Amino acid sequence: MRRLILAFGLTLAMVAAVPAQQGRGRGPQTPPNITGTWTGTWSAYNPARASTPPQEQCAKLSAHIIQKDDVWQAVFEGDCGRPYKYTITMDGKQAGGVVLFKGSADLGLRDGGVYDWIGRASDTEFVGFYTSAAYTGVFSLTRAK
Repeated sequence: MRRLILAFGLTLAMVAAVPAQQGRGRGPQTPPNITGTWTGTWSAYNPARASTPPQEQCAKLSAHIIQKDDVWQAVFEGDCGRPYKYTITMDGKQAGGVVLFKGSADLGLRDGGVYDWIGRASDTEFVGFYTSAAYTGVFSLTRAK
């Protein structure tokens, strides 16, 4: 009987230790600071033709990002045959050491209508994928120097 109680106690101790071990690691991470000015490019990309690399649309893209709670506001601007400037609201959620974004905006008929996008930002990199009824593509930004 004593062996049975000892075996039961050891089993309980092992089961109790598993959740404690699963929580180990880097611990809670602070969200990255993604506010500020970013620069980069946006490119057309068709995922159905993955062997064709993205084609850069406009070499100059800048974004200024501010945060209000879990919502970020980005002002994207540049020149792609003509100057453009869009203010976009992005919902974000921290996942580890990055912020994952999603959003939707109507840029008007002249600029392709409604766009949806997803993105990921760290302290040093802001990348994403966008799609609309007529266009798909990617954007890639780094901190402005």
